Amino acid sequence: TMPLIVSGADDRQIKLWRMNDNKSHGLGGVHSALRDAWEVDTCRGHYNNVSCAIFHPRQELILSNSEDKSIRVWDMSKRTCLHTFRREHDRFWVIAGHPTLNLFAAGHDAGMVIFKLERERPAHALAGNLLYYVKEKYLRKLDLTTSRDTAVMQLRAGRSPVYSMSYNQAENAVLLCTRAANAENSTYDLYAMPKEENSSNPDAPEGKRSSGLTAIWVARNRFAVLDKSHSLVIKNLKNEVTKKVTIPNCDEIFYAGTGMLLLRDTDAVTLFDVQQKRSLGQVKIPKCRYVVWSADMATVALLSKHVVTIATRKLEVLCSVHENTRVKSGTWDDSGVFVYTTSNHIKYAITNGDHGIIRTLDLPVYLTRIKGAQVFCLDRECKPRVLTIDPTEYRFKLALVNRKYEEVLHMVRNAKLVGQSIIAYLQQKGYPEVALHFVKDEKTRFGLALECSNIEAALDAAKSLDDKDCWEKLGEAALLQGNHQVVEMCYQRTKNFDKLSFLYLITGNLDKLKKMMKIAEIRKDTSGHFQNALYLGDVEERVKVLAGCGQTSLAYLTAATHGLHDEAEKIKEGVDTEKTPLPSPAPGARLLQPPPPIAQSEQNWPLLTVSRGFFDSAMIAGKKSEGVSAGLVAEDDGEEAAGGWGDDDLGLDDEDGGDEFKDAEDDDGEGDGWAAEDDIELPPDLDLVSSPKVDEGPATDDGYFVAPVRGVPPTQHWCNNSSLPVDHVLAGNVESACRLLHDQVGVVDFSPYKQHFLSTFSRSRTTFSCLASTPSLPHHPQSNWKDAAAKTGMPAVGMKLSDLVSRLQSAYQLTTSGKFTEALTNFRSILLSIPLLVVETKAEEQEAQQLLAICSSYLVGLAMEGKRKELPKGTVAEQVRVCEMAAYFTHCNLQPVHQILTLRTALNLFFKLKNFKTAGSFARRLLELGPKPEVAQQTRKILQACDKNPTDEHKMNYDEHNPFDICAASFVPIYKGAECESAPLSGAKYCPQFKGEVCRVDGVSQIGKGVAGLKIRRKIK
Repeated sequence: TMPLIVSGADDRQIKLWRMNDNKSHGLGGVHSALRDAWEVDTCRGHYNNVSCAIFHPRQELILSNSEDKSIRVWDMSKRTCLHTFRREHDRFWVIAGHPTLNLFAAGHDAGMVIFKLERERPAHALAGNLLYYVKEKYLRKLDLTTSRDTAVMQLRAGRSPVYSMSYNQAENAVLLCTRAANAENSTYDLYAMPKEENSSNPDAPEGKRSSGLTAIWVARNRFAVLDKSHSLVIKNLKNEVTKKVTIPNCDEIFYAGTGMLLLRDTDAVTLFDVQQKRSLGQVKIPKCRYVVWSADMATVALLSKHVVTIATRKLEVLCSVHENTRVKSGTWDDSGVFVYTTSNHIKYAITNGDHGIIRTLDLPVYLTRIKGAQVFCLDRECKPRVLTIDPTEYRFKLALVNRKYEEVLHMVRNAKLVGQSIIAYLQQKGYPEVALHFVKDEKTRFGLALECSNIEAALDAAKSLDDKDCWEKLGEAALLQGNHQVVEMCYQRTKNFDKLSFLYLITGNLDKLKKMMKIAEIRKDTSGHFQNALYLGDVEERVKVLAGCGQTSLAYLTAATHGLHDEAEKIKEGVDTEKTPLPSPAPGARLLQPPPPIAQSEQNWPLLTVSRGFFDSAMIAGKKSEGVSAGLVAEDDGEEAAGGWGDDDLGLDDEDGGDEFKDAEDDDGEGDGWAAEDDIELPPDLDLVSSPKVDEGPATDDGYFVAPVRGVPPTQHWCNNSSLPVDHVLAGNVESACRLLHDQVGVVDFSPYKQHFLSTFSRSRTTFSCLASTPSLPHHPQSNWKDAAAKTGMPAVGMKLSDLVSRLQSAYQLTTSGKFTEALTNFRSILLSIPLLVVETKAEEQEAQQLLAICSSYLVGLAMEGKRKELPKGTVAEQVRVCEMAAYFTHCNLQPVHQILTLRTALNLFFKLKNFKTAGSFARRLLELGPKPEVAQQTRKILQACDKNPTDEHKMNYDEHNPFDICAASFVPIYKGAECESAPLSGAKYCPQFKGEVCRVDGVSQIGKGVAGLKIRRKIK
């Protein structure tokens, strides 16, 4: 912008020249301009010839290099040297600046260096939806929801740009740290932001400046400063020192929550409690540059130059990702995925170690926040930008990791998941059946189908490909499953006649085996012909084949041995016995006849019953699963409710059957199920359109032999190593197992556990035979047998959580069928089995707790329903009590398929009792669950009738708007805030008068007893 010229010369000086504005044209004009220029100032500092000097494209700076092996940066206004870059063995000759980027190149004897002058990462801090960042000499605020960008205040001018920023939302104050080339000269500024914003003319408050490398808020009115001596100082809002804290050696500090800091040294990061003055954890990583915490402060991402390390709150490493280019920035997605940028990519990392690329970048950006498919970031010019990304890939992987199978299903159906990387990922993680549902390429589909043993899908793909190799692979896979019908097709397609003949033999298909013999004869396959005749036991055909191929002796022996004397004589007549004498059959030779098949195997061989995979179930049923896992959800397979459901004909008018709401049988054959209360007469106008080591004793000097001491059995170590009741049961120590059950879940009556203990103990040991006539040796199976020492063994796991989940499905089916007695027995058996489980992960432990809650809810509800059916219904008061219990049943935490049944019962009972207002509430809840069309239509009719007269004729002890628990003994509501006692095992609630009694739900624990809590988690492998 100024008429200046910079020059460098062999006099080791850099000169600034000013030229006049009257320039001539042409070559002579250049000389004229130089002749009219005069020297303004001189920059001295190089100690050898100056090779090149240029102006900075955008700042008031001069860059020069010299044969003294250095590059220098000069301040144009002060004519002083700001920075010096030195290269020990090469002289510099030329320098050039990038026209748009903050990059410079300098050529030297051995090559070229590319460098930038200052840090381009903008200092920023995020508080909710507000992003504060420093641009030029202003602190700005960006509202991410409205995209409104305003200047908050003007900052004190400084030579170096702001390095980092820490914002205090409570006090509306900010700390701005500035780094100098010499770290000891680094400073920070404490600003209190103005209460009133004036974007056009922002205030310039006076900040408090002090020396220090880094300043970070650690409390509402306290901040920590790492001073130039690398010691920690705590200061208040007046910038006064309140205390000094002794810390381990570190060169940088990062925020880690209230009262906590992360301390960085060259090869580790330490979590430090400022109040207690002690280290809480440490992780070894390369020099950490940035720290990014998740919104709930549960996980943290530590960014090094080329490494992203994700750890827990206590610095336990979850995963680590290595990059080839520099890691620039990162932020956490709402779903718990870390999204970060490198020099040219936006990438993601999931806490289990999976990572990948989201999109490429033209220029580096610095992420501030991610919301959905939008990424908010700042570029190198401090301009806020919003980038659009496609989060489908990492959300898909996250859903698989977290077992959110409904999300997986939705993405498979709607998202464009393509590419070999996704397919390879699914195969690697053990989900080939998922990839099978969206892969279109037949060859890939064939491989996936074989991997997940889906013979039907593989057969479809093989038919499309019609390749010999595919048919052979399919035949092998189908044979492993005993699907001989597909095997037969594969052998036919590949013309593998030998294998086909053997298949017909083992399946007993003699008709087709005879055809195979005829085919072999036509094909002139003598070996195959003879083989098929051998399979069939057709001796005449075998004699014919042997005679036809010149094996006269064998033909004669075969005929003679099997009693075919006529055939033998014919062969003997055609042979010159003098030249080639025929052997005579050995005495006692037996017939070679294959055993005839008892029955032909028409069907495929039976396979073990396996539970249907989540994905196949979802694709078939197309319904949404609820609960911890798909196994905990009751499947509505179309089976009608029956048995104990819906036999509630109250007879409200008289016992002679004068009830105007008389129960009726349902037309679709539900029997005595729910529909018994569906038929309600309504006005016509409402009609709607339709083993340990042995210690050896030492031998004494006189030769006396000391016998070995008997060792401690493994079962004793099991008891010493574990506090799980099931491990003590397996060890045979029933007394300690009972004590643990008493302390952990309050069990006082152990008689129901007798059968559980016996079945558990029966699998704790095995025996195996060694040499003949020697006794069998006992063996105790261990779960950690690979790495267990003599004293660290743990018993093998027998009963698994998945076993209980499969038993839960059986209990659900019994409930749907109305077989309440059997269902109660099953649910109670599952509940009592849960304390005898062993799980390894916290997720499995939570799933077991969920299973416990499900069983408890069903046990309370079904017991109450059984009690309700036994109550008399003679008086109005008795009928009111029956209706109350039906209403309570609707508030048990049941699966939707069963919740619909409870609501139908309560709806009909309340309608009959003319409590129309409450009945209308039940009808609305029922419609929200999406019942079958005929049920929904009936419910809408009742709802219309209720809405015409929304009153309750009888007062009841039932308030649907006030949350309550159900007393499992008296079946009355315990409203929120009322005193109650809990059973320690089942968690069932009771009124205070039942304290000390045995729980009615689990039948073993003492109501109101204080316990340590359920313990079922330990390391298995």
